[in-house]
Amino acid sequence: MKKYYVYIMASKSRVLYTGVTNNLERRVYEHKNKLVEGFTSKYNINQLVHYEETNDVQVALAREKQIKGWLRAKKIALIESVNPQWKDLSLEWYVTPS
Repeated sequence: MKKYYVYIMASKSRVLYTGVTNNLERRVYEHKNKLVEGFTSKYNINQLVHYEETNDVQVALAREKQIKGWLRAKKIALIESVNPQWKDLSLEWYVTPS
């Protein structure tokens, strides 16, 4: 079954970006390595601070649209409800073995 993710990325100065993807690990890698020009590359948005998973693409798209419509304070409250330290949830994904 296919999985879809709604995610929020942040910069060190907490500029936020909300997106949707069917491959979270690849998409976060693209953001971190600035492989796609645009908002996240321009503002150095490279930390995954929140994500949600669903099996329904329509649910994912609707949730992305909902979150994008929120005021910044509500987005911050969502992030801090599950990640109060604003840790990069993808840090361990790209660790190279020693």
